[in-house]
Parts: sequence; structure tokens; C-alpha cells
Amino acid sequence: MTASANPFSESPVPALPPDTSPAAIRNALIDEERGEFERAYREALADAAETLDLTKVLDVLRNYHRMAWLTQRQGAEAHRRMLDDVSHAMRTGQAPSGSVSEQDINALIQKRLGK
Repeated sequence: MTASANPFSESPVPALPPDTSPAAIRNALIDEERGEFERAYREALADAAETLDLTKVLDVLRNYHRMAWLTQRQGAEAHRRMLDDVSHAMRTGQAPSGSVSEQDINALIQKRLGK
């Protein structure tokens, strides 16, 4: 089939929104996460080439798009602080300073529910 024989005036495949392309996602990530994204994306592409299934590719894009969106929304330094807080909590088992306890969260939920 030649290009002139294409019955579609445009591609039937929807275009990705600009901020969800692999390059846009990569560029929106902080340096610490960029390498992880590139590795996961390449592995998913290699898997897709073997299986002819794009599920893993789309999962990688979806997951890292969320991270990129959060990074852009809160700023790179705030994102790094959040990652540091999570790392500290995982290492020590202690919530970051200034955290709200589970009991306080449950009480707030009950209050908002009128209970």
C-alpha cells in the first residue's frame, strides 16, 4: 500500500498529548529518576519487540508520567525532599517529622463524615 492509497486523511492512531510523550516525560523528571525511566522504558520496548504487546510500555509511560506531573506541580526541590522523607521512613520505620498520626487522620475522616 502506498501513501497515496491511504484511505485516511489523517492517522487513525490518536496522538499523545504533548506532556505524555516519552521525551516529554524524561525531560520533566529529576536527574535521580531520569536514568530509572530510561532503563524501564528500554526494557519495556525490548519486551514489546519480542511479545508484540505494548502493555509494559504503556505502564512505564503511565507510571513515570505521574511522577513527572508531580515533579512539575510541586517543583524539583520539593519532590527531592519527598523522596528523602520516604527513604528515611523506609530506612528507619519512622514517619517524617511533622507527619500526622494514623489516629489523627482517622479522627479527621470521622469528623468530616459527621460521625
